[in-house]
Amino acid sequence: MTPLERLKAMKMPFAEFKGVEFVEAEKDRVVARMTVRPDLCTLHHTIHGGAVMALADSVGAAATVINLPEDAKGTTTLESKTNFIGGAKEGTMVIATATPIHRGRRTQIWTTRLETEDGKLVAVVTQTQLVL
Repeated sequence: MTPLERLKAMKMPFAEFKGVEFVEAEKDRVVARMTVRPDLCTLHHTIHGGAVMALADSVGAAATVINLPEDAKGTTTLESKTNFIGGAKEGTMVIATATPIHRGRRTQIWTTRLETEDGKLVAVVTQTQLVL
């Protein structure tokens, strides 16, 4: 099973609820996309910061999962820092790309860039995942 097939076969209820679709997955890069729906927005039909953070968390966790050691039981987010750069309007597709900073035995650190489909930077998230 490829890493992408593995992610698509995993049950991630909150990611599914948000409409996250994984489109690429390799050990060094995971890409997912999500359409900005009205229920993911704040004022002025703009994506809510919590939706941005939740998308990045799902993608960083998925990236960790495909990099877990064989004896690991799973992963959980230990820390997450978000730099909000710009917005994304309702109806826009947001693309999240996670790449590793560190993949250790007990922790992994991922940076996820969130951009609109036309390349406008929305946020940069750095996330530490604990290997269980």
